[in-house]
Amino acid sequence: MASVLLVDDDDILREVLLELFSRDHECKAAATTEEAFGLLGSQEYDLLVTDISMPGMSGEALLGFIKANRPSTPVIFISGSKDRELVQRLRVKGAAGFVSKPFDLAEITEKVAQTLEGRGRF
Repeated sequence: MASVLLVDDDDILREVLLELFSRDHECKAAATTEEAFGLLGSQEYDLLVTDISMPGMSGEALLGFIKANRPSTPVIFISGSKDRELVQRLRVKGAAGFVSKPFDLAEITEKVAQTLEGRGRF
């Protein structure tokens, strides 16, 4: 069982993902990047799934923290943005994957499974 941290300011999406991934993994959820920092200080996670655009600090700032402090933790981004430059920038910074909103649950489930198995493809 993997430990997964889910970070998204959308309450409904966060709860859906928490319910979905809690079936097979130990999951915690945060509504903000700042809240995620608190959770990251008390536990290591096998995977982080985060939105990019949130109030306060962005998911991109969270990626910077992860790469500096827990470089082996993969990060998957979910976003409504279709900006190719943003996606490329996240890839260069070390993101493990990107899923565009809206997505179906099978798509995000497959991306999480592939990443946890070490065969994730951006």
